[in-house]
Amino acid sequence: MKRELAFKPTCPFCGLPVARPKEQVTRRPNEMPVGSCSCGAVYACDVTGHNLGAAFIEALVFSCNMDWDLAWGLLPEEDYLEKVVENYDYETHLIVPDGFYEGRRISGALYFIKLHPDILEFTLQGVQKKLARAAAISSKASMAPPGEKRFTKKDIEALVKEYQVEALLKIATSDSRLIRDLQRLLYSGDELLRLRAAEILGKAAAIIAQKDPQTIARLLQRLLTSVTDPGASCWGAIDAAGAIIASIPETFAGYIPALYQLLTDTTLRPRALRAISNIVRVKPDLIRPASLRFLQFLQDPDAETRGYTAWLLGNLGATAARDMLEGLLKDGQPVTFYENGTLQKKTVGLLASEALARM
Repeated sequence: MKRELAFKPTCPFCGLPVARPKEQVTRRPNEMPVGSCSCGAVYACDVTGHNLGAAFIEALVFSCNMDWDLAWGLLPEEDYLEKVVENYDYETHLIVPDGFYEGRRISGALYFIKLHPDILEFTLQGVQKKLARAAAISSKASMAPPGEKRFTKKDIEALVKEYQVEALLKIATSDSRLIRDLQRLLYSGDELLRLRAAEILGKAAAIIAQKDPQTIARLLQRLLTSVTDPGASCWGAIDAAGAIIASIPETFAGYIPALYQLLTDTTLRPRALRAISNIVRVKPDLIRPASLRFLQFLQDPDAETRGYTAWLLGNLGATAARDMLEGLLKDGQPVTFYENGTLQKKTVGLLASEALARM
């Protein structure tokens, strides 16, 4: 019997299909999307699958119509039942049993709470009213202005291939689905397409975050999680994460240490350095306190690592690296360098020379 690759989620209590969780109107920090089933069960969405404790609290409190005192007075089994549905993908609203979908690691979860009928009688109406308001806001946020074209995946891919940045950013102002289509291109086998998508994703994220910062926060979390999940293909995820942080440093600078942690993995190190370099372009002061940690990578056996490190330290004005950079001037190993939508080959020596010139 052929196993179904993905399917719509259903309520674990009654078996009926459930709708995609909605953003709440309160917009509290770390708030999770929520939903409810016609049987009265309420669920919260943990997009990463790593915050089930928070998802439990979110679902329990929301099921109590945001009455925290009532929620903390309830007892499991006696006052409510709880179940978790794993391998949920918020983007597609699908359950993916195998845990991988279109090159992405799927590890989200829906945390269900069903109150005892006696309690549900007093909370259900308030919960339904809150969800109705949440649904209206979600629909309004995703609606394109009248007369504007809806773009397909192929349209977006074509615009990225042509490096039509302004056209794509215009789409971002009215259609947040652009994020999903750009993220798909991060797994392309075409390196130039992948890096262009990462760059544009960062710029589009800055526009969408003005109205919906939580969507971008979840995206950034998924990108960084996909890098560290065993067996997952990270491809352009690191570059995209760096581009997002560089585009919205005032909001997401707290994620920079996660990029530092990737430097310990020799296979991820060049991409992590490239991502950090993108942040240096716009906010060098965020990286400058960590300058000394990069010096060791000027002697790395990998040419890309040496080249990206030279570029990074040059932009930081790290004079402590001067002697080591001078030692690389005759290094003729080529490095693929991405800038302004193009790929070019530069030697490690040339990158070291350019770094010295910036000091």
